[in-house]
Amino acid sequence: MTEDELQTLVQNISLKYFHLPFRHLAKFNSRLRTTGGRYLLGSHNLEFNELQLRHFGMDAFVGIIKHELCHYHLHLSGSGFRHRDPDFRKLLQSVGGSRYCGTIPGTMNLSGLRYHYRCTKCGLPIIRKRRLDTRRYVCAKCGGRIRLIKKERREQNKK
Repeated sequence: MTEDELQTLVQNISLKYFHLPFRHLAKFNSRLRTTGGRYLLGSHNLEFNELQLRHFGMDAFVGIIKHELCHYHLHLSGSGFRHRDPDFRKLLQSVGGSRYCGTIPGTMNLSGLRYHYRCTKCGLPIIRKRRLDTRRYVCAKCGGRIRLIKKERREQNKK
C-alpha cells in the first residue's frame, strides 16, 4: 500500500464511521515497532506501522486506523482523547476500533526480561524488566500476593 492509498483509506474511514473529514496527513513510519499507530498532538497527523498491515491483514489495520481516528477527532473537538477517558472508550467501542494491536514476531526484546514473578493465589505469571516491591503490589487478575520466582541476569553483547 502506498502512502497516497493510506491517506485515501483514512479519509474514507473517517467519513464512513465518524461522519467527519480527516484534514491532515496519514503516513507510514518505519520506526514504529511495538505500536500500531500514533496520533501526533502538535501536527494532528497520524502515523502507522506498515508491519501491522503485512502481518495481520487489512481488517486488523482498519481497527488500528479507527483507534487513531478516535484520538484525532476527540482531541480536535476538545473531548477526552486519552486511553483512560470515558469519551475515548465509548467512541472506540461505537466505531469498532481496536483497543490493542498484535505483537509482531521479533519486535520484543526478550533478553531484557529479568524478573519472573507468579501470583500465589491464581498462578498468573508476571515478567518484568524492573524489580517489583512484592509487599506493595498485588496480582491484577485476582488481588493475590506476588512472589519472585526467578531473577535472570542480562546478557552483555560481546563483539
